[in-house]
Amino acid sequence: MVRLLHLRQPRRDPLPAVLPPGNPTLATIQTLATFAAGFAARPFGALVFGRLGDLIGRKYAFLMTLLVMGGATFIIGLLPNYETIGILAPAILIVLRLVQGLALGGEYGGAATYVAEHVPDNRRGYYTAYIQTTATLGLFLSLLVILAVSKSMPAAAWESWGWRIPFLISIFLVGISLFIRLRLRESPLFAQMKSAGNTSKAPIAESFGSWAKWQTVLTVLWGMVAGQAVVWYTGQFYALNWLQSANLGGVSFEASNWIIAAALALATPFFIVFGALSDRIGRKPVILAGNLLGAILTIPMFMLMYQFTPRGGNYNPFVLTACVWVLVILVTMVYGPIAAFLVESFPPRVRYTSVSLPYHIGNGYFGGFLPFTAAAIVAQARANPGGLPVSPQYSGLVYPVVVAAITFVLGMVLIRETKDNPIEGEERESTERYPANPLVLALLVGLTAVALVLADQFLMPTLSSNPAIASQIQWFFRILFLLIAAAIGALLYRHRRSGDLSVEASAAD
Repeated sequence: MVRLLHLRQPRRDPLPAVLPPGNPTLATIQTLATFAAGFAARPFGALVFGRLGDLIGRKYAFLMTLLVMGGATFIIGLLPNYETIGILAPAILIVLRLVQGLALGGEYGGAATYVAEHVPDNRRGYYTAYIQTTATLGLFLSLLVILAVSKSMPAAAWESWGWRIPFLISIFLVGISLFIRLRLRESPLFAQMKSAGNTSKAPIAESFGSWAKWQTVLTVLWGMVAGQAVVWYTGQFYALNWLQSANLGGVSFEASNWIIAAALALATPFFIVFGALSDRIGRKPVILAGNLLGAILTIPMFMLMYQFTPRGGNYNPFVLTACVWVLVILVTMVYGPIAAFLVESFPPRVRYTSVSLPYHIGNGYFGGFLPFTAAAIVAQARANPGGLPVSPQYSGLVYPVVVAAITFVLGMVLIRETKDNPIEGEERESTERYPANPLVLALLVGLTAVALVLADQFLMPTLSSNPAIASQIQWFFRILFLLIAAAIGALLYRHRRSGDLSVEASAAD
């Protein structure tokens, strides 16, 4: 919801009364509050709530995530104005976005694991695809709510207090969800493991405590999730932002939201179609086909869209809706079967933890930072014409195209089909689905390091004319790089002391 409010025009303030008017750092604070804070926190929430889900149960962990997420969202609607508490207002907003990100980091893994452990093996793609529809349906409903509320009052009232209404009414949805989740039973597979005393005592250590396990996580990240994330965020969120941008599509706020909403409504059933198809032919061919098509079609589709925008001089919302529909169809290909793939890639003892981390690194960083990255590439392209094979207005799409292409190539080579994997095995080392290979591990770690270095040195500084803020964004990625280096160093130290990199189940998290 915060993301959608961020896109409102002509003023782009996500929470107008909470943020400081006329402040030169306002745009950057908005961006950090709306995107970076929540997305940056997701992987950490994946570890916190994933660990709880593997220790105490799937049901209780994602019950907690609902309460945390719902509470933070509701409180955003109650935030005092900037005129009342000054700089504390945007500071509290960023904290609440962090809390939302932490909760969301634990929500998806719990939902995917819970559903997958209830359904028949031969229909896992079909049933888990219903989970995948919720993000798109949530965006669709949010667009409708925001349009309805903003159109029901004068612009001044919306800017002053009307923006709070979508946040406040979310508490009713939280109440309904809480009622439903309280009536759910624990996953039968987890209940069986718990009664037999076979649950993990150290989910984080068991998930990430060896080179082979890190290779599995990075293979899943680069070979499936990263491409899925950029295809998804390009087809839904970046398309909306691109249409609304005065320098790109130039479509009005209201018309662009209706275009996206119509395309989402028409494309959403295909999540189920491709989830069911993955039960027949496999997760790998469906997801990687979506990545390949995304790499091939994304820029041509936006070129076609431009011709029918106000900026292109031949405005036609029906053609734009059809183009966005094609982009969202690619989203349904990569996203529909991904939950089934993830739960089949990890064992039940540590499934909640292991599923959550690569998913939220992919969607939180590769997808969530896509607007940052695309804006930076556009700025570079405009400053240095001719540096890319496409014109500046399409240059931001180079990022998702390259990542989708990398995922397709690595997925074809490294990913194994999971459709027939048993999900009830209890082997302690079964997170090591991909035996450690020094060359493969070096490639995957190298790709991760290159991505962070590019973000630090090339992309992020172009997003702000304020050097202090740009430096803060750079340091965020430097800290991530240092955390990865520290984790590798810890594994090397352990290897040097013990002679191997395996982690016993009794190791402490």
